[in-house]
Parts: sequence; structure tokens; C-alpha cells
Amino acid sequence: MIKPARIALCALAFSALFSGCSLKQDMALQPKNRPLSPSDFFTDGRSERPILENTVAHGSLANDALTIPKDSNAFPLPVNQELLERGEGRYKIFCTPCHGLQGDGNGMVAMRGMKHPPTYHQDRLRQAPNGYLYDVITNGFGAMLGYSAQIPPRDRWAIIAYVRALQLSRNAKASELPASLREELAHPHPAEPAKSEGAKE
Repeated sequence: MIKPARIALCALAFSALFSGCSLKQDMALQPKNRPLSPSDFFTDGRSERPILENTVAHGSLANDALTIPKDSNAFPLPVNQELLERGEGRYKIFCTPCHGLQGDGNGMVAMRGMKHPPTYHQDRLRQAPNGYLYDVITNGFGAMLGYSAQIPPRDRWAIIAYVRALQLSRNAKASELPASLREELAHPHPAEPAKSEGAKE
């Protein structure tokens, strides 16, 4: 038979061992409101509070300057090498899975069975205003979801600049090229003869 003193000693040891543990989940039972839950604290009974009058989100004014009408062909940023390189990088990350590296709609997602997006080199998209491309990137179109959460406005314009460069690469007139490139077209370098496998240097 277990002696009462031993039982008391075991109880004391267990209480000392587990004194730092608690079955109360204070972190899970915080006095807080979940989104759209009712609240007795406010007179209107809502926990979700309306935005204060004249509140402006941080960065929204700068972003507003980059937003143009859907039918506008304006470009709110200076197009330079830095913007094109940024656009190329963002394009390869976000756009190539569907649109492909050359913008012809043959990305890996399309090659594996998904619907092919239209090529950027068709007349409809070459003639589409810049505002239309910006709206599609922002809000999506058809099977394409909007990228407003993933791509900030400035990067959307960088992508548009790069897409325009892709379109120009297949549809540029020789008369619009720099003089150095026109010279290369007029006098192309002769191709080097192919070396046989057994040829020595």
C-alpha cells in the first residue's frame, strides 16, 4: 500500500515539474476581432472600421501618376536602357511561363497543355494602346489573372516597354534602324566555314 506521504511527495514533484505549463491557450484566445466579425465596442456593431476621411495610402499618389486610361497610348516613364533591362528581367519571371521568351505564346505552360495566349506579334496587339496592355497586366484578361499584387506599377511599364521592343524586333523597318545596323544589313559578314570534326586548329 502506498503511503500518503509518498503520494504527497509525488504530487509536489509533479506540480513543480509542470508549473511552467498551462492548458490555457492565451495566444489562441486573445481578445481580438476576426475580419468582419461583430463588435459591441463600436456603436455601429462592426469591428471593421471605415477609412478616415482624406486618408491616402502610402505610395498611392505616385502610383496614380503611372495609371493612364485604357485607350491611351501615352507612356508615363522615360524609356531607356535601364527600363528595358528591368522589363526584360520582370518579363522572364512573370510572363515567359505562358507567353514564351519571344512573346509568341509558346511558353512552357502552354506547351504542356494549357491554352496558348495570343502572340504579341499579331496586328491586334501591336496596334493596341499602351493603356490596354497596362490594364491587362493589372486586372487580367480571359484565363490570365491580374498581377497587381505581384508587379508594382513601375515594373508593369517596364514590362510593356520590353514587350514593345519584342514587337519591334520582328516588325521594324530597315529605314528606322540605326546607321550601324543598316550598314550590317547592306553588307552582311560572310559566314565562317564549318569545321569538320577531325580538323585540327
